[in-house]
Amino acid sequence: MSDPNAKDPAAEAKPMTAAEAAKRVKRTVIELVDGKEGAKVSRPKKVAIEASEVLSFRDYGTHVVVVTKDGQKLTDADE
Repeated sequence: MSDPNAKDPAAEAKPMTAAEAAKRVKRTVIELVDGKEGAKVSRPKKVAIEASEVLSFRDYGTHVVVVTKDGQKLTDADE
């Protein structure tokens, strides 16, 4: 039997803030850089998001999912 007075470690954990969630995820943007012979080449680049862009977030323990105000759903699971 479990002790009814035992404290749950998950309940004692400090809840994550929107700023902490924003630090954990990045969005991919396309950056145009100079290529051969002056042609522009597109390359993906990871960019951090700001806490002010976070509409909602959820910490699943293994990964964090953030929904931004512009409707993008971002996660740190693939990093």
